[in-house]
Amino acid sequence: MESHNRIVAGCGFHHVAVRVHDFEAAVRFYKALGMSEKHTWGDGTSRVVLMDTGDGNYIEILAGGAPGEKPQWGEGAALVHVALRTSDVDAATEIAKAAGAIVTLPPKDATLGRPGGKQVNVRVSFLQAPGGEVVEFFKSSEL
Repeated sequence: MESHNRIVAGCGFHHVAVRVHDFEAAVRFYKALGMSEKHTWGDGTSRVVLMDTGDGNYIEILAGGAPGEKPQWGEGAALVHVALRTSDVDAATEIAKAAGAIVTLPPKDATLGRPGGKQVNVRVSFLQAPGGEVVEFFKSSEL
């Protein structure tokens, strides 16, 4: 992929890492969203898998997370959420729900931007995946 970053050569998104308490459930969940295992290593609580999102970017799933509810919106969480681009937020949300996710914000339209500035229309939904991480489905023709 070509980078347009003029400071850090070749810079671009590669992956986000998520530590989960149920490794197998997390892998099944992302496979249900159409992702595939690209590379795996380690065993037990040190297992890791890179899941290809379909466009050459990855979600890295790490075993060994603690069970229970995770802080979601910044209160103690270093990672707030993982946003996945999709052309159909509603369908992606239903697929995720069928794969065991809990929908925390059903699909809705929103406008990003400041009054008087450029406004961008988006469609989003949020859910908690089986591993405890928060996933956003995001659609916009402009972003």
